[in-house]
Amino acid sequence: MLVGANPITSFEDGTTEAMITSNLYEDIVRADLSSCRWRFSVKQAVLNRLVDAPTGRWDAAYQLPSDLLIVNAVTIADKAVDYDIYGDNVYVDAGEDETLVIDYTYRADEADWPPHFVLLVEYHVASVLAASLARDAGLADLMNSQYSVQNLRARNIDAQQQTTRRLTVNRFLEGTGRRSTRGSRRTR
Repeated sequence: MLVGANPITSFEDGTTEAMITSNLYEDIVRADLSSCRWRFSVKQAVLNRLVDAPTGRWDAAYQLPSDLLIVNAVTIADKAVDYDIYGDNVYVDAGEDETLVIDYTYRADEADWPPHFVLLVEYHVASVLAASLARDAGLADLMNSQYSVQNLRARNIDAQQQTTRRLTVNRFLEGTGRRSTRGSRRTR
């Protein structure tokens, strides 16, 4: 409706709008979910170590979850570890008794999307429909612009869904030889 097209009742309702949307919708959603570490679409999992070790460079291989879109972090004992993704496995250097945990983005169900992400996907779909259905470059540019603005808004809102992280500067000050001058006067 954002581009003046007829509303669709389902992806299979036989209209041109439904055909275009059904062919592109899942790709758009997966791309938007993968573009940011959206708090509503992130979870953790303990991975199962595979019996066969990798051929080279890494000690162990683990099976990735089937609903994974993007790996955000791989940890052992709450410490980030180096890793590589090969197909549907993650390779790491880990002992047999160590537990591997990943944080990852998955394909969240539409019912779990917050309003700011729903609007983001709507503008993304509208930008595609404006170009492919309406064949209106000006309208496509407008929808792309609206999508970009909503992307920034959505990321800003989503970033507030966790504890604010403080930047520790002590080690930087110590490394440069500078000390706090609080409570003392410096003269030149």
